[in-house]
Amino acid sequence: MTTALDTEPPEEWRSRWFRRAARPILRGLWDVEVTNPGRMPPDGPVIVIINHTGFLDGPLAFGCLPRAGHFLVLDKTFTGLHGRFLRSSGQIPISQEHGDRTALARALGVLRRGGLLGIFPEGGRGRGDLAEAGKGAAWLALQSEAVVVPVACLGTRFTGDLANSWPRLRSRLVLDLGEPFSVDPIQGVPGRVRLERAAEDVRSRLADHVTAASAYHRIPLPTDIPPDLVV
Repeated sequence: MTTALDTEPPEEWRSRWFRRAARPILRGLWDVEVTNPGRMPPDGPVIVIINHTGFLDGPLAFGCLPRAGHFLVLDKTFTGLHGRFLRSSGQIPISQEHGDRTALARALGVLRRGGLLGIFPEGGRGRGDLAEAGKGAAWLALQSEAVVVPVACLGTRFTGDLANSWPRLRSRLVLDLGEPFSVDPIQGVPGRVRLERAAEDVRSRLADHVTAASAYHRIPLPTDIPPDLVV
């Protein structure tokens, strides 16, 4: 049975402390570039939506975005030492098997206290082009009225091989922040339709930003092209 304690958001200090520890490690191992950091609101509730291609996307966004926050992470990754780190740093496990009300309640708690919440709308790793996306980010935006910031995460996987998903050391990694936007509910339609339209708005805005950022930085999304042929 879920209790009120189960739905409490993670403590803010966890995110801030572990972010300070993670950032120099990431910047020491890879050539990290954060573009348009001024687009991140300095305070207030923010939902960061990010495309997902490689294992490093989560740690990179957590450690190098301009503001500390908590991320929704698949519950199956909360195992062993990696799982201990995720819990200690204040990440929120979420199940894809069903509507995870506990995870969404904890995420909403982060936003209602004015915090930052990170979401990968695609759910799992893929090409990162947002061909498909879930509705969680849109639902949370509608419930919290948080500002949404799209972020293109580029360079974390060079090939189409999901099993070989780590980028080479000192390779170039980019977090490109897009223009913040609000998800405004459409009036006069059923709630399900309202959510579906909001979810499509979120998906298309992130997809457009990822496409533009990929072209601008000349870092293509993962394909089967060998890493040494990628510009």
